[in-house]
Amino acid sequence: MTVAVSVASRSEEETISCGRRLAGRLRGGELVSLAGDLGTGKTVFVRGLAEGLGIDPREVTSPSFSLVQRYEGRLTLVHVDLYRLGSADELREESIDELRRPDSVVAVEWAERLGALIAADAIRVLIRDEGDDRRSIQIDWPEVLEN
Repeated sequence: MTVAVSVASRSEEETISCGRRLAGRLRGGELVSLAGDLGTGKTVFVRGLAEGLGIDPREVTSPSFSLVQRYEGRLTLVHVDLYRLGSADELREESIDELRRPDSVVAVEWAERLGALIAADAIRVLIRDEGDDRRSIQIDWPEVLEN
């Protein structure tokens, strides 16, 4: 069972704010799965996560070519971008799980490319383009994480 939250964002600042608010609830060990079309604001949302974890959001860039970037803050933010991944077969199942630590948060852009490999306890963030600068942000938080 999950708890679902929907947020309407009318600007990049509001998307960052949404990520920042989520970061305030994170304690370490979480996996944040981000999905949405190209240009919908996944990296912008991760900048909000970073800010909420005490990391300068200006440091956060899309790790499309390096696949993984780490940022140190209250918790380590491990930012993964699977855009260039051809298929889930190119990534071993344990690869993402190996990045998860009690003192870190793993944020995975294009997580839908993992298919069934995405962890069942992942916090799922879906960002949809609603036209202009408007975005619909759906966050599904597994009930098991509510404790």
